[in-house]
Amino acid sequence: MSPLYHSRRQLLQGLAGAALLSQMALPALAQTRARLVVVGGGFGGASAAGAMKHLMPAASVTLVEASPHYYACPFSNLVIAGLRELDAQRFDYDGLTARGVEVVHDRAVDVDSIAHTVRLASGDQLAYDKLVLSPGIDFLWDAIEGYGREAVERMPHAWKAGGQTGLLRQKLEAMDDGGQVVMAIPPAPFRCPPGPYERASLIAHYLKAHKPRSRLLLLDAQDSFSKQPLFEQAWAEHYPDHLERYGAADFARVVSVDPDHMVLTTEFDDFRADVANVIPPQKAGEIAQRAGVADATGWCPIDPLSFASTLQTDIHVIGDATIAAPMPKSAFSANLQAKLCAVQIARVLGGLGPEPTILTNTCYSFISNDAAVSITGVYSNDAGRLQSVEGAGGLSPLNADPAIRTAEALQAETWFKTLTQAAFG
Repeated sequence: MSPLYHSRRQLLQGLAGAALLSQMALPALAQTRARLVVVGGGFGGASAAGAMKHLMPAASVTLVEASPHYYACPFSNLVIAGLRELDAQRFDYDGLTARGVEVVHDRAVDVDSIAHTVRLASGDQLAYDKLVLSPGIDFLWDAIEGYGREAVERMPHAWKAGGQTGLLRQKLEAMDDGGQVVMAIPPAPFRCPPGPYERASLIAHYLKAHKPRSRLLLLDAQDSFSKQPLFEQAWAEHYPDHLERYGAADFARVVSVDPDHMVLTTEFDDFRADVANVIPPQKAGEIAQRAGVADATGWCPIDPLSFASTLQTDIHVIGDATIAAPMPKSAFSANLQAKLCAVQIARVLGGLGPEPTILTNTCYSFISNDAAVSITGVYSNDAGRLQSVEGAGGLSPLNADPAIRTAEALQAETWFKTLTQAAFG
C-alpha cells in the first residue's frame, strides 16, 4: 500500500478517535447512579455496555443477551469458504462481567416506555433510566414467497453468524463438482452492504480450488453496490469461469423459492440450485418493533448526535437497526456509535447537552484467501443529520499491486482483533 494511502487511512481513523476521547474526559459524571440497560450483545450492545460502565462506574449497567456466546459476522465468510473455523468467530461476555457490567442471559420480549421497564422472557422486569437497544436485524419472512423460517435448513441465509454459517459451509462441501450455487441478494438496506459480494468472492475461490467444474450465480436485486469496481475487477481477474452475476436491470430479484425442488424464481426465469444461499430483505430486530422505536420502514429513526430514538424518550438505538445513512450497517459503525452514544448519555445525565462529533467507518472485504480491499467513510452529525464529509474517506486503489491486497488482508486481521477486543475484551 502506498505511504500516502496508508497515512490517510490512519489520519481518518485517528480523527474520529481523538474527537471521541476528548469527550470522554468527564470526571464529574463518574458518580451518577443511573440505571442503564442495554439490550443486544453484539458489537453495538457489548461496546455500549462497556463504555457506559467505563464512563459512569457508579452506575448500574445491565446487558441483556439471550445467548451466552456471540458469533461475529465479520470474517464469517471465510468460515463458509473453509478458510477459517467457526470457533474463531465465537466470543463470550466474561470480559464485560470483569469490568462490572451485569450480564443477564435472557431474551427481552417487551419494553414499557412509560414505566421505563424491560420485560424478559423469564418474567423478570428491569427498570431503566436510559435504555440502549442494539437489536441487530430480523428478516422480512413474507418478502420472498416460499422463504420462511422452515426453509432455512434447505436454503440457508447465513446472515446471522453461527449455526447457519456452518450449515452453508457443509452444503458447499457436500455438493458434487459441477454443481451450481445460487445466491439471492436483497434490495438495500441490509446488514453489511459489501457482505454478499465478499461472500461471492470467497465461494468462487472455494469452487475454483475444490470444485473447478462448479459455478456461482448471483441473483441481485441491486444494480450498484459497495466496492463494486474492486469486486468486479477481482472477479474478472480471478473467477471468470466460476462467478456470474445478474442485477436489477436483468430483472434478477428473487420473488419466490421452492425449497423442496431447490428452485429460485425471478420475475422472468427459474434457476435450479444444488446449493442455495438466500439472503432475505431485513428490518430492525423484533424488540425494536415492540419498543415502538421502529417506523413504517421497519428501521429506527434516531437523533444523529446521541442516537436517541426520535419516537420514544430515554431510549437510544445503535447499530444495524438504525436509520443512519450514509453510515452503513456494519460492525465498525455499531462499535463507534455505541461509544458515542455512551458519551452523550453521560453528558445528558450530567446536565450537559450532546455535542457534534466526527464518525468513521472502515470495512474490509476479502476477495481471496490472502487478499482484501477496503472502504473508509467519514461522517459529521451536526446540522441535524448524518452526512458524508466531502473529500474524506475512499476505496482501495484499483489495479493495485498484489502486495497491496495482501497487506490489506493483514490489516483486516488486525482490525478484527482490535474491534472484538474493544467490544468483548
